[in-house]
Amino acid sequence: MTKTIGFIGLGVMGQGMVRNLLKAGFAVQGYNRTKEKGLPLEQDGATIVDTIKEAVTGADVVISIVGYPEDVEQIYFSEDGILANAAPGTIVIDMTTSSPALAVKIAEQAQANGLVSLDAPVTGGDLGAKNGTLAILVGGQEQAFADVKPLFEAMGRSISLFGGPGKGQSAKLANQIAIAGSMIGTAEMLLFVTRSGIDPTQFVETIKSGSAGSWSLENLIPRVIAENYSPGFFVKHFIKDMRLALERADELGIATPGLALVKSLYDELAAMGHGESGTQALYLLLAEKSQQQ
Repeated sequence: MTKTIGFIGLGVMGQGMVRNLLKAGFAVQGYNRTKEKGLPLEQDGATIVDTIKEAVTGADVVISIVGYPEDVEQIYFSEDGILANAAPGTIVIDMTTSSPALAVKIAEQAQANGLVSLDAPVTGGDLGAKNGTLAILVGGQEQAFADVKPLFEAMGRSISLFGGPGKGQSAKLANQIAIAGSMIGTAEMLLFVTRSGIDPTQFVETIKSGSAGSWSLENLIPRVIAENYSPGFFVKHFIKDMRLALERADELGIATPGLALVKSLYDELAAMGHGESGTQALYLLLAEKSQQQ
């Protein structure tokens, strides 16, 4: 039986994810705070509605992917939000990168309302969302995970359940720590290569299959070479993720000096006016710093 999905959040990531769900045969009722952003999805077969209540009414599964933890709190806990309006038995899945503690809070309230909750943040950027190759890191009940696995497989390639509520968010924050190191390394590499008079495209093609290879190297550095700083993943959202990771690391008693350094650089980049740019724009900050020396 075709499942009906209420999908909340039709931004850079959400649109690609919805299109892949539609291709896989799922019916989608989509809601976005700015409705106009979601209207192009009607051409692909989605129904775009005016309220969260409309999006969740009649849905077997509700998926959300929004910007910040405060947005998650709003769409789940408000009177016109997901938890108050989803029918008992609905599986609700937050795919926003948020805090593990908030994921646990959602799971507890969902259970009290007769719902089942999963936290399932994703990684892979706009290309992963478009191509259906996201990595999906999940926390929650094993049975609910099994029930919605076909939905995840429509949107992603690497899908894992890491434990109970909040574990998906913890796994995603660990991923962002790794990305922070990758971003600073690849940006510094590109600056070094170009200042050395080496062709950057040739260099990337040569080293990408070696030990320096990474997703950032293959997907983001070519954008920088083309002077394309449009967002696959917003700087402002990466700053949010790093803040959450630093807060959680502090709770765990873990030293993360590299993460703290990279976040400070992205804070500078945002102050330059690049909060809405893609994370690859870190190169611009490093280039400016180099000119000042």
